[in-house]
Amino acid sequence: MACIDVVVPCYQYGRFLRDCVYSILNQGIDDLRILIIDNASTDDSLIVARQLAEEDRRIEIIQHKHNLGHIASLNEGVDLAHADYFTIVHADDLSARGSLKAAIAFLEQHPNVGFVIGKEVLFKDGEIFSEFSKDKEPQWRIFSGPEFVADRCRKLFAGPAIVRTAIQKRAGYYKEKLFFTCDIEMLLRLATFGDVGETLMPFGYRRLHGSNLANLHQVDRARDLQEFEAAYVSFFENEGSLLAKTTQLDQVARDNLVGSAYWWGLRDLTKGKLHTGKRLLSFAFARSKKILILPPIGFLISNFLSRRPKQVFPDT
Repeated sequence: MACIDVVVPCYQYGRFLRDCVYSILNQGIDDLRILIIDNASTDDSLIVARQLAEEDRRIEIIQHKHNLGHIASLNEGVDLAHADYFTIVHADDLSARGSLKAAIAFLEQHPNVGFVIGKEVLFKDGEIFSEFSKDKEPQWRIFSGPEFVADRCRKLFAGPAIVRTAIQKRAGYYKEKLFFTCDIEMLLRLATFGDVGETLMPFGYRRLHGSNLANLHQVDRARDLQEFEAAYVSFFENEGSLLAKTTQLDQVARDNLVGSAYWWGLRDLTKGKLHTGKRLLSFAFARSKKILILPPIGFLISNFLSRRPKQVFPDT
């Protein structure tokens, strides 16, 4: 079986760390390294990490004396990775049972696929959630790199990914300036190196607990759209510049942002949320004057079609 490095960035998440690590250890993979990178936590994170390392030889710990920031931990993980495959599981989240083994098996069978991505499920403590079923094989579909980029230009989310380490090294580091959307920009960049496998089965569970980045999502939609815009601009001005010239996917991304801002803004206005509604509409109008005359109806149609079930196929 191929080997995998799992990086677990941790800051003040000692209360969640054990569950996170156990969800990785219970994947049924022997050739596995869990690299816990503690970013100068002041809670019991290091105590828990050391206890876990004593329990299982596959766990290693890196301790920062000073808080270097979340992106620095991710990039340190990229530097230290040396297994066949690489993934990141944040210390307050969980890895879906069987997901890593299924992802590795698929990647082993499809050498043209650079990385695979699965569904991410939001949950709160005490909730019951589904995992990979032992009796049910995951279904996959394969995108070409440009197809995946086009898909993500219409979807404002990333998702948990398992990557060939060699390709992660070629793609490079997460970008400090994209604090909230560094993951989506990285997926776009990775897609320039080969095909992408996607499954509708869950790969990870993101815990909502009041102090995580996920909890900030959709609190300020105008700011969220600005963050996504920054990720798209960074990609299409650099690694994706050829795609921008040959496919105009950069315009697809802009149109999606404008359409999202316009319809979210109208919805907020109808609900009496005047401040957020005006901010969203200002975002849309600043990027497309024509919607003052013709609303982005195409956005509604494409989003309706994108929610219809897509054809998938079982791996053979």
